[in-house]
Order: sequence, then C-alpha cells, then structure tokens
Amino acid sequence: MTDVTSTVVRLKLSLLRNGLRQSGGRRAAFVASAVVALLFAVVQLLGLVLLRGQPHVDAVAVLGAAVLALGWAFMPLFFPSGDETLDPTRLVMLPLRPRPLVRALLAASLVGIGPLFTLVLLVGCAVSVAHGAAGYGVAVVGVALTLLICVALARVIATANVRLLSSRKGRDLAVLSGLVIAVGAQLVNFAARSLGSAGLGELAPVSDVVRWLPPASAIGAVHSASERSYGTAVLQLALSAAALALLVGVWARTLTRLMTAPDGSTLQAPDRPADSRGRASAGGGLGALLPAGRTGTVMARSLRYVWRDPKTKAAWVTSLAIGVIVPVFNAVQGTGSVYFACFAAGMLGIQMYNQFGQDTSAFWMVAMTISSARDAYAELRGRALALLLITLPYATLVTVLTTAVLDDWGRLPEVLGLSFALLGAMLATGAWTSARFPYSIPQEGHRNVAAGQTGLAWIAIFGGMVSAALLCAPVIALAITLNVTAGGDAWTWLLLPVGAAYGATITWAGLRLAAPRTAAHLPEILTAVSKG
Repeated sequence: MTDVTSTVVRLKLSLLRNGLRQSGGRRAAFVASAVVALLFAVVQLLGLVLLRGQPHVDAVAVLGAAVLALGWAFMPLFFPSGDETLDPTRLVMLPLRPRPLVRALLAASLVGIGPLFTLVLLVGCAVSVAHGAAGYGVAVVGVALTLLICVALARVIATANVRLLSSRKGRDLAVLSGLVIAVGAQLVNFAARSLGSAGLGELAPVSDVVRWLPPASAIGAVHSASERSYGTAVLQLALSAAALALLVGVWARTLTRLMTAPDGSTLQAPDRPADSRGRASAGGGLGALLPAGRTGTVMARSLRYVWRDPKTKAAWVTSLAIGVIVPVFNAVQGTGSVYFACFAAGMLGIQMYNQFGQDTSAFWMVAMTISSARDAYAELRGRALALLLITLPYATLVTVLTTAVLDDWGRLPEVLGLSFALLGAMLATGAWTSARFPYSIPQEGHRNVAAGQTGLAWIAIFGGMVSAALLCAPVIALAITLNVTAGGDAWTWLLLPVGAAYGATITWAGLRLAAPRTAAHLPEILTAVSKG
C-alpha cells in the first residue's frame, strides 16, 4: 500500500516537472499563476484573521468552506486537462486493487497549487473562529477533513465522468469555463456590494443551514468547540467524517466498474437501416428551414462551426456571456443605463471579423467555389445571415431584459434601433476586414492568432470597431437630436425602423464592397489563414 502511494505521488511530481520542462513559456505561466494564487490566498488568510472577534464571522468561515468545496466539485468538469492523474483509465493495465489505488490517488491529489491554495484559505477560515485549546484542536482535525473531502469530491466526479471528459464533448464542456468564471465574478461582485451595505448579518440564515452540511460542518465544528458546545462539535465532525467515508466508498466502486467495463467508444455501432442513413444525409431540423442553394449551404456550414469547432464555440460563448452580463448586471446593481444593451450587439458583431480564419487551410475548398464577385457576395451573405440568425434575437432579448430591469420601457424602440444599426455596421466592417486583413487561428493550444499575425488581428478588430462606430454616427446623431430637442421624446420610436433599415442597408453595402476584393485575392487569403 505504501509503495503504491509513494509511487503515484512521485508520478504526480514527475508529471508536473516534465510539463514545466516543455517550454519556457509554460514555466513562466506556472510560476506566475502560482505566485498570484498564493498571494491571493495569503491576502484572504490575513483578512479572515483580522475578522476574528467580529459578529457573524462564523458565517463567513462556514460559507467560505462551502464555496471551496463547490469549486472542487465543478473544477474537473471545466478543466479536465488540468491534472493528468484525473484519468485513472491510464492505470487500467496495472495489477492494482481499487482501495489501495484510491488511497494513492487521494494522496497524489494533495500535491499541487490547488490543494495548497485551499489549505491556506481553510486555515484562515478555521483561525477566524477558533478560540481556546479545544477550538484550535478541533481546527486541526476540521481543516484536514475539509481538505480531504474537497479533493475526494473532485476525484469522484472526475472518475464518474472520465469517459465524457476524455471525449470531444468533454473538451467542448471546458469552453463553458469562461462563461462560469464571468458569471461567477459578477455574482461575487454583486454579493459583495450587497453585503457592504447590509452587513454580514445577512449571511447568518444561510450559514445556520450550511454549517450542518459537509464539509462546511467541519469548520462549523471549530466554532462550536470554541463556544464550548462540545457535543455539537463532535456531531459536526462526525458528519464530515461520514461524508468522507461515503465519498471514498463511491469512488472505489466507480473505479472498479470503470477499470473492468469495456470502453463504449471501442465498440462498433450497429448499422443503421438504409432509409435512416438517407434521411440523415438529407439533413433535417434547422437545416430544413434554411434557404435553398448556396446561401443555405453556407449558413449550415457556419452554424456547424459554431457548434463543433472549439475555438469558434469559445469565442461565441464568451461573447454571449459578456454581452448579457455587462448591461443586465449593471442594471441590477443600479449603475447601468438602457443604452448599455447595445453592448450585446457589439460583442456578437465581432464574430463577423476574420470569417475566413476559422476555415484555416480548408479555405481552399471554399476558394474553389468562388469564380466571381457574385460568388464571393453569396458566400459572405450566407455567413452574415448565419450570424444574424443568432445575434438578432439575442440582441433583442438583452435589450428587453435591460429595459425591464431599469423599468424604462419608453426607450425600448430607441435602443433597439441603435442596436440594429450597430450590428449592421459591424457586419459590414467585418466582411471588409475579413477580406482585407485575414489571419490564421491555430487549432492547437490557447492562442487565437498565429505567430507573426498579431498586428493583423489588432488592425482588423479595433480598426473595424472604430469604423463601425463612425458608420453608426448618423443614427447616433438622430438619437441625440431627438433627446435634446423639446418634444423630441415623442418621436424617438422612429429610431427603431430607421435603425433597422440603416443596419440592413449598411450591411448590404459592406458585403457588396468586400465581395470583389475577396474574389480577387483568394490565394492571398488562403496563404494568410493557413499559417496556424
């Protein structure tokens, strides 16, 4: 048992060491992330220590432990590649029994920045509520139990979903990490503002329940022991210990099933009937609703990129998240404006930029179908319509939500018109910059621009955004004029049809302008997008 544990721990250390040897950039990123994480943990530790003796500090400590446990529970789902030892199937050919393997993997889980970060925060939570010899004694046990439950919870969830996490769908799931982080940061910001005005007492009702839920109950036991409620402290520790034993038991059974059952991905799927294959190849669902001819084909291809390509999906998820977070969360906090809803149209309009870059070297197949400016116009039009299929209803929804939160319904037509005009301007400039400043998007790694093309990307995106703002100047000027003119508020509804018509017209003009250049520079575009 000891040999297995020490071997797996050394394996974990070797994986970390060999990973850092791959490149200087990876070493720099690891050191920078470690320093930032530890500095943040130390600052939180000092803050929790300074809260000692304050009313309701126990609520902060208990809920802090619960939040840490939630983070460990969801971390494997969004960052499956962060720890190579999370996949126990790599050890399936070794003669290992489940329980010794569980102990070894649990010990290996305690190696790394994440466990150290969690340990520092848990120490802060325990110290903030510990008083007297009994309190500090229970704190040692409580911190150890909480840390073990956190890492065991991560292992159980990762093992139960290892087939998913090692598949393409699992890698696509990691794309949602940006959305979770963005939404979580806004929720934390909103909660901090609320607590700053209402005080920590608002946390007491929630913490009274959470202190009985493992692993937060182990930190609750520290507070109970400090208050000389020894029976309550023992019961809370027992709950955490029982939860740890349950997790280890479930983990062992899951490991047994995982390492003895065949992998479904290696089994041959049964042949479908000929008529089923025919129906599948003919297309259905949304594809049946798209226009016929080249336009519908291009739209279907673009929508498949959004759904299947990891880099494209990541860009869309980020834009969708930020597009709704900025206006709606600012409106909820009382610091926003209904005009912030235009941010959604701007974020989604960026997706029109570098349309050919997402094709990479496969752009040659598209180039083979373009023989004239008319073909190029049809290609760009299909891509713009596919983008509008998502952005138009989404921008409308965000505008309505922002208006509803601020209860400023009178400005809804005005803001919708501005959003449509901005979206049309970004589609126009995006089509032109796609033809004028194409760049490659590497399929591997985290870079979104190939080496040597960063300047092109900056010119395309920021130059296009400035140009789009300038193109919207007539609609913006009309909005300002109606708002400052006496009695002009009664006519602001005209901005909705004017903005929609202006956006459609400017989009058409931008596509017409970009089509001849696209048709005339196909070899140059192919060379630019094939460097990644």
